[in-house]
Amino acid sequence: MSILSRLRAYHALLAILVLVAYFGADWHRLHAWVGYGVAAVILLRLGMALSGSPQLGLSRFYPQFSGLTLNTLATHPLISHSLLLGIAICLLGVTGTGIVMDGGRAFGLARPAAVGAMPDRPAATAPAVSGRERDESPESGEGERHEGGEGDRDSPLGEAHQLFATALMAFVATHVAYLLLFKRPLARFMIFIPARKAKP
Repeated sequence: MSILSRLRAYHALLAILVLVAYFGADWHRLHAWVGYGVAAVILLRLGMALSGSPQLGLSRFYPQFSGLTLNTLATHPLISHSLLLGIAICLLGVTGTGIVMDGGRAFGLARPAAVGAMPDRPAATAPAVSGRERDESPESGEGERHEGGEGDRDSPLGEAHQLFATALMAFVATHVAYLLLFKRPLARFMIFIPARKAKP
């Protein structure tokens, strides 16, 4: 497989995983597992960058200003590199905060504390749980969907996770629109559409 084909395959896999994670956020277990999948793909991409190939290097994420003029502004690498850098920062942020929030639950390494339990007190001596809290607990009907994730979403870390996710989607949408407007041949290649044959 050629270098560009490997890059395209990585790109497609990452895009699918990110979309599944974003739109499956209400299903905690699926969301967590896909998030770990995204982390694995990021590590794979870093390994590809160490291969020494210029097409796979991390320089694609560094904005470059050489050759920038008003005439070349729309198609200058500065824009595409800046968008890729924004995507990379948000992707690392949302993945890192997600892994910290999960705390190994997806692998069965950590169990969420009982509702209302204090860190230094056993669950049996925890204060009484209100009806509303009981309805929102993992034992309720929503347990399969939110399994320990609701409390995390309201924490500063959870808010940062959501902020990174929202910013990531904005960068991705801008990236796609930019490629379709100004670099259509590259966009067609990356989404597996054959190049148009030149008319004789």
